[in-house]
Amino acid sequence: MFDRAAETMARNELETLQLARLKQTITRAYANVPPFRRKLDAAGVKPEDVRTLADIARFPFTVKGELRDNFPFGLFAVPRENLLRLHASSGTTGKPTVVGYTRADLDLWSDLMARSIACMGGKPGDIFHNAYGYGLFTGGLGFHYGAERLGLTTVPVSGGGTERQVMLIKDFGAHLLGATPSYALNIAEVATAMGVDLRKLPLRYGCFGAEPWSEAMRRQLEEKFAIKAMDIYGLSEIIGPGVASECHQAQNGLHIWEDHFLCEVIDPDTAEPLPLGEAGELVLTTLTKEALPMLRYRTRDITRLIEEPCACGRTHRRMLRVTGRSDDMLIVRGVNVYPSQIEAVLVGFPGLAPHYQLVLTREGPMDVVTIEVELAPPAPREEPFAGKMATDLRSHIKAMVGLSCDVVLKAPGEIPRSQGKAVRVKDLRRQVTPQ
Repeated sequence: MFDRAAETMARNELETLQLARLKQTITRAYANVPPFRRKLDAAGVKPEDVRTLADIARFPFTVKGELRDNFPFGLFAVPRENLLRLHASSGTTGKPTVVGYTRADLDLWSDLMARSIACMGGKPGDIFHNAYGYGLFTGGLGFHYGAERLGLTTVPVSGGGTERQVMLIKDFGAHLLGATPSYALNIAEVATAMGVDLRKLPLRYGCFGAEPWSEAMRRQLEEKFAIKAMDIYGLSEIIGPGVASECHQAQNGLHIWEDHFLCEVIDPDTAEPLPLGEAGELVLTTLTKEALPMLRYRTRDITRLIEEPCACGRTHRRMLRVTGRSDDMLIVRGVNVYPSQIEAVLVGFPGLAPHYQLVLTREGPMDVVTIEVELAPPAPREEPFAGKMATDLRSHIKAMVGLSCDVVLKAPGEIPRSQGKAVRVKDLRRQVTPQ
């Protein structure tokens, strides 16, 4: 463990620490963030109303739109001159969301990432191949400084140049790989084409995150790399990667670092808190961040919390793998479905490669889902083989997910490859056909 005292803290001590830090955070934010203060005043609550952890439910939520509405620096609790770094989203749907870090925030982030990488199996002296994207995206630099804090030899490759990635993994003898799971599959595919057997290399662990992925994809990654595929969770609005991670001993849920984050699960429709163990939307409150404190931030990620003791000895609650985002849920002909549910059916299906896209169109008043998925070489696309496979796959998806869909089988390489977060859904329903 990176910080045994913190990671194995008794539950009552942990909750006492959380309450003290929660009071400090809300008091600082109320004093220093005018939009935050106005929102609390409108809700009729004050910092002194926090007497127990349960009192958090009386406070209003924060949503992503508020970061855009206060672009760029309106939600910071410190003067801009006190910020050492800024990160931002891509802003493809409007203004980007901007997050900032003080020196203390960067030290905290490095410690939490070191804790997470150690939890996933890394140890000082290992070689860490970092294929997460560097730049305004928090993934690459978050992993970079955490790996160095832990004492790993860090290879800052970033995304892209996949053939070069394969050669560096091989030549440097990497022990850990950091990447989005979809890009890791791309690396494995390119390695096979290059005649490099990744299973014979020193790799032991993969640290995968930044997008929802299924247990079926975990099995694919573990088979292709001969590693343990570990899940890590985070989001830039909270701190970046390093909010929670799986432990390599159990691989059964991600330990949320509760000494720095207070977690709740709510019903995404009613916003009411749910009992421990029920599936719903994860809500996070930062307890120690200086620059950008977040109160009851709605992540939109669907998961559930478990409190049973873990075999690794860590006492922090675990969250189960994120199954999807509440705003990514597709409602097709009355059926609610997450892309990860379809992925769980596709990945590992005989004769298919783990590369796919869901294409949404509209025929009259009805939504139509077409699943485009690649055949695994050397599977032929000709009839009757391909026709039977498409029929079998449609039937299997209907049985497992309850969704009626079309299936289009693609040749190897036809589905666009990701060098970061995969684009799994292509929604064409709002496109207007020119007259």
